[in-house]
Amino acid sequence: MLETLREPLEEGAVTISRAGSSATYPARFTLVAAQNPCPCGRLGDAEAQCTCLPDAVARYRARISGPLLDRIDMRVAVPRVPYRELRDRRERETSAAVRRRVERARARMRQRLAGTRRRCNAEMTKREVETFCELDGAGERLLSGAVSARRISARGYHRLLRVARTVADLADLGAITSDHVAAALLLRAEA
Repeated sequence: MLETLREPLEEGAVTISRAGSSATYPARFTLVAAQNPCPCGRLGDAEAQCTCLPDAVARYRARISGPLLDRIDMRVAVPRVPYRELRDRRERETSAAVRRRVERARARMRQRLAGTRRRCNAEMTKREVETFCELDGAGERLLSGAVSARRISARGYHRLLRVARTVADLADLGAITSDHVAAALLLRAEA
């Protein structure tokens, strides 16, 4: 059933074929999903012991196929937050400040994509990625090494560049640097 998400995630549309006819419907959406690291949910937890056998962990993780994972832009492991951090009262960035930064980034995207039907970096075509996602030398070297070491697909490569472009936009910078590429790679880390 999860595999049916591949087409709308990739194309932003879904085609339904029945009895000699077909219809295509718009299906652009933001997928937010969560999965435990293993069946018991404690793998990698510093405060609790995982009871799963390696084969059980592998079967559990294989429930989501590589091709589906490849279409998910960001995959982030979220460990349990220790009590001392929950009680930490140091001042953090406010939601209003984050909103202003996101609004500036969205305005930058709209300006860049003016004249196209795209509204954000995630919707850029491969050609637009090549045009708007120019890397500095260090970023190029970092991405090249990561693509080889992690065996990243062509689809994954373009998705990484879109995320790096967005990270640069959030930093209010025009050029994509190695720091932005590194952040995109961290956001695509295997859990």
